[in-house]
Amino acid sequence: MIDLRPFDTLGGADHGWLNARHHFSFSGYQDPARMNWGALRVWNDDVIQPKTGFPPHPHQDMEIITYVLEGAISHQDSLGNQGRTAAGDVQVMSAGSGIRHAEYNLEAEVTRLFQIWILPTQSGDAPSWGARPFPKGDRAGRFVPLASGVPGDEEALPIRAPGRVLGATLCAGETLDYDLAPGRRAYLVPARGSVEVNGVTVGTRDGAAIADEPHLRITALEDAELVMVDTA
Repeated sequence: MIDLRPFDTLGGADHGWLNARHHFSFSGYQDPARMNWGALRVWNDDVIQPKTGFPPHPHQDMEIITYVLEGAISHQDSLGNQGRTAAGDVQVMSAGSGIRHAEYNLEAEVTRLFQIWILPTQSGDAPSWGARPFPKGDRAGRFVPLASGVPGDEEALPIRAPGRVLGATLCAGETLDYDLAPGRRAYLVPARGSVEVNGVTVGTRDGAAIADEPHLRITALEDAELVMVDTA
């Protein structure tokens, strides 16, 4: 089963400084049919104007993964962490027992990013934050774990959740195969380009909610950059 969610059907709002599209219910957008996909709770497609951003605010018991598509985001939090995550790189914040953070676009250009929230396996752990680069060349023609709570993904940023956030790039005509373990589901979004997933065409910034498909065959219809969550 592949449930295609075209970009123009997503919820969201344009706040001027922030144009946000929501794959799942979030803030003022509420759809009982789109509350979560397994442990995946939020997937926001955010466009943030220069010299603006999210002022300090709290989170608790959530794994928050930020995948930067264009520009950069600058992070600061109540633990004293500070960092700048640029296009192609990833940051992870484990909110745990509680953390306050701010995310600003301090650049002279628009920043575009995916904000992904995954429910943790337990609550009340100590909060943490980390970031690292993931060169796109390393993802050419294959999925690379970017953030993961699955054993064996030691090169990924750790999360406290039964999921994997994966990235790949494909040239037009290339095919990528991926197996989903029993009981797992996936959510795939082409950040750029379009692909065909088991015969279903998924366009740029569309979402594909995938379940009961043990094997995925993904063919690039044009040069594509993919982000996918594999979760329980």
